[in-house]
Order: sequence, then structure tokens, then C-alpha cells
Amino acid sequence: MASMKDIAARCGVSVATVSKALNDHSDIGEETKNKIRRIAKELCYYPNFSARALKTNKSYNLGVLYKDASGSGLTHDYFSRVLESFKNEAEQQGYDITFLSNSKIRKDRMSYLEHSIYRGMDGVMIAVADYKDKEVIELLQSALPVVAIDYVYNGRISIVSSNVSGMRELLEYIYAQGHRRIAYIYGEESMVTTNRLSTYYSFLHGKGMETVSEYICEGKYRDSHTAGVITNRLLDLKQPPTCIVYADDFAAIGGMNAIKDRGLKIPKDISVAGFDGITMAGQLEPKLTTYWQNTVDMGIEAARKLISLIEMPKETPIVQYTVNGKLIEGSSVGKI
Repeated sequence: MASMKDIAARCGVSVATVSKALNDHSDIGEETKNKIRRIAKELCYYPNFSARALKTNKSYNLGVLYKDASGSGLTHDYFSRVLESFKNEAEQQGYDITFLSNSKIRKDRMSYLEHSIYRGMDGVMIAVADYKDKEVIELLQSALPVVAIDYVYNGRISIVSSNVSGMRELLEYIYAQGHRRIAYIYGEESMVTTNRLSTYYSFLHGKGMETVSEYICEGKYRDSHTAGVITNRLLDLKQPPTCIVYADDFAAIGGMNAIKDRGLKIPKDISVAGFDGITMAGQLEPKLTTYWQNTVDMGIEAARKLISLIEMPKETPIVQYTVNGKLIEGSSVGKI
């Protein structure tokens, strides 16, 4: 493997000049930089990250804690897009990412924090996790730089989607179509669920609408079967809702299938709306009305804030950042 000494000999410059050029120092001319980079590439030179870590006291490695309760893993439309954009932005800034694991199968298992320290991670992004888990709490309370997605924890940077304003915008649209009997099938307990559900209650109260307990049902995220079962229960009511809002687009698909199985038409007989704005939602018939969440910008923002926290800890404010999405007006919500 080539070294900086080899590159210096080929270019006729000092090792210090090679180092500065490869690290893009401003006191080296562009022509010299380009020549050195070209020779480095020809010689198949790769920087020694161990030496770089010793010099900078950083590993340039970011941890990702991703533990999806639904079992979707990296096929989860929402979080896979967050993770992909996070990875791309981190790599552009010279960082690698490693997934944290505390597999109970391994005899030498470590907690999330222990794993982070063992791998020498500069910081961690928590994409989804059980925030009641003592190991997650341990990580959040540690001195390690941490950024959380869609979760607010005191003393930590949070990148959140516009769940409150998004839910309100979706409900306002449904209300404007004339609907007054609006049901909501929400997901499992989480900060996202709490924010959306409280927005639903607040919206009804603000419009002077009656809160019908039968219209408010606990379901599951990304569970089309459960959504279908609850949809049938809502349709069997003496006075069924005119519109059903689902926890996410996958749940909405389950509801739409249940409605169609009963010989009913959407939106002629009943309207439906989702949340997330997955690609599949625009391919349904009818096209699903939903609220699109800007997962790409969420991942980018998470990477930028985490790296800023690592490199400029005193200059990086510990606050909550909200990334706005937008309403997708499909044809699944009809006018009353």
C-alpha cells in the first residue's frame, strides 16, 4: 500500500505538502492539490484512519440505533429514507456509520452505550427505539453526542417531523370537505402518537365537534390487518364515521381493502386518509389523501446537527428542529 512518502516522492514535494493537499488546506494551490490527489489515486493511496483518529481524537464513525418494533427493519419506508439520507450526508462529511447492537444471542453482549464506547463512536443517532428501555436511557444520559429522531429528550438535539401541524392540516382539509364524523385509528404509544392524538382532540374541540369514543381506536403502525379489523368495526356502528384517518399509509391500505371487501366505494360511501406519504400511496386507486413527511431532509439535518455537535460542541444549540412536510390531496377524501 502506498504511503504519503511515496506520493511526495512522485510529486517532488514534501510529505507535509501532501498531507495538507489531501486535507484540503487553503495554503496549498488548487493545481498542486489536483496533482497530488491524482497521483494518490494512481498509487491506490488510502488514508490510515487509525493514525487520523490518534491525531484528531476522533474515529469519524457515527452510531445508529435503529430498533423497529414492527419488525420491518430496513424495509420500513419512513425510517429507511431517514437512514439513507443520514448515511449519505455523513459520508459526504467524511464519516462512516455503524449500527448499534445489543443482541441477546451473543454471550459477550454489551449495552448500547458500551457498544458505542467499544467502537469508539464519535456520536449516535437514535432513529427509533423503546425510550423506556434502561439501555436507551443510559445512552441518552451519557456524555456521548446524541441526536434523536421524532423524540424529545431534555438536553438532547431532536429532529422531528411536523406531526402536530401536519395532523392539523390533514384534518382541516377533511373538515373543509364537509366531514364532521371523523374517526382516527392511531398507532402504538410513542411521542409521535401522543402529538397526533392530542392534535385530533384539540381539533375537534376547536371546531365544536362532539368527541365520539367509538371513533377513536388504538391500532398499530404498519399493520394493515389490524387496521382492516378496526375499519370493519367502525363500519358496523349504528352511525359510522364519514371519514377514517389511519396511523400511516400501510394501515390505510388495510382499511381500504376492508372497505372494498364490503362492496363499498371510496370516497362515495366513505372517505379515508393516511399519514407518511409513502410512494405506494400515490399508486393506489383511488389515490390516497395523506400527509407526506420529509424524511430525506430529516436524515440530512440529523447528520449535520450530530456532526456539528461533535466538531463544534460549544457552538451547537441543543434544541428541537422541526422538518415540515406537505399535504397530498388524493382522491380518497370526498366532499359531503
